[in-house]
Amino acid sequence: MTTWGHLAPSVLASFLASLVEFVEALTVVLAVGATRGWRGAIGGTLLALAVLTALVIVLGPALTRLPLAWVQLGVGALLVLFGLRWLHKAILRSAGIIPLHDEAATYAKQTAALRALSPARGGWDGVAVATAFQITLLEGIEVVFIVIAVGAGGADLLQSAAIGAGAALLLVVALGLLLHRPLATIPENILKFGVGALLSGFGTFWFGEGIGVQWPNGDVSILALIGGFLLTAMAMVSLLRTPTGQG
Repeated sequence: MTTWGHLAPSVLASFLASLVEFVEALTVVLAVGATRGWRGAIGGTLLALAVLTALVIVLGPALTRLPLAWVQLGVGALLVLFGLRWLHKAILRSAGIIPLHDEAATYAKQTAALRALSPARGGWDGVAVATAFQITLLEGIEVVFIVIAVGAGGADLLQSAAIGAGAALLLVVALGLLLHRPLATIPENILKFGVGALLSGFGTFWFGEGIGVQWPNGDVSILALIGGFLLTAMAMVSLLRTPTGQG
């Protein structure tokens, strides 16, 4: 039986990870709409979302038909690797080793590049459609992976992960329609810390169950694993922070 200890981390992980990815996609879509027209920007985005939805519908239920132990091992390992990649980037950015991601700078760069291209001559703007489709699909593929991976343990988990991703999409779309500018004020690096810890902890729990580990207190161990990854990441920031990174 799926318990709240499984469902809560899956919803939260999907929501936060999707929020980061959709914010990055929104920046480019806004640049496309402002420079090439909203018809192509919206059309390309909707086309990509249709493809992503089809992937979830096809691949998600297929994984639930595999032996649970196989799914737990494979998905757990992938989630840990995926989560550690997010934590790695967040640690390096917080330590001042690599620059923080700047949505405003990305928007300015994309706008300049799109304006330099030849304008459309009637009908659909192929550049606008292709650009919006590409960025939405690329960022969305990571969202699809998280939704499918987190939800691979059963229909309840898949549904909860999809709900988290859907909520993030609706939030980003609403903010984009309301503000008409990149969501540069969202603390993306902090979100990546949280998402990385969530995915790593959740993945470790799944992998452990796949190899027969008896976790103390059952699903509650997920919270302890998430906290352990987060505290370790924060400690790494302190160790790696350079004098320049400190200010």
